[in-house]
Amino acid sequence: QVQLVESGGGLVQAGGSLRLSCAASGRTFISYAMGWFRQAPGKEREFVSGVSGSGANTYYADSVKGRFTISRDGAKNTVYLQMNSLKPEDTAVYYCAAGLVAGGKDYQYTSWGQGTQVTVSS
Repeated sequence: QVQLVESGGGLVQAGGSLRLSCAASGRTFISYAMGWFRQAPGKEREFVSGVSGSGANTYYADSVKGRFTISRDGAKNTVYLQMNSLKPEDTAVYYCAAGLVAGGKDYQYTSWGQGTQVTVSS
C-alpha cells in the first residue's frame, strides 16, 4: 500500500481559495488512481473528486464541479485539489485516498491519509 499525507487545509472566508496537497510514498504512484473525499460533522464521508493513474481522466461530485480542480504530479508523487469559490458547506475534513480505480465509492480505495481540516466562514 501507499502512504499518504495531506496538507494545505485551513480557515478561509467564503469565496476564497485553498489548495490541498497529498504526498504519496512509494515508487508506484502512477499505478494508483487518486481521490479526495470529505466528511462534515454529523455527515457521512462523501466523494469529492478523483483522477486516474495517468491523470487523463478526472471526476467530480456535482457539488464541486466548476469550482474544484484535481491534478497530479508524477515527478513529485503528489495529487492536488485546487478549491475555488469556497462555500461554508464545503467545511469538512478532507481525505486523500489511493486505489485501483478513480471511483466515487470509498470502498474502491485501499489507502487513506489522516485528513486535513477545511473551514469556510460566511
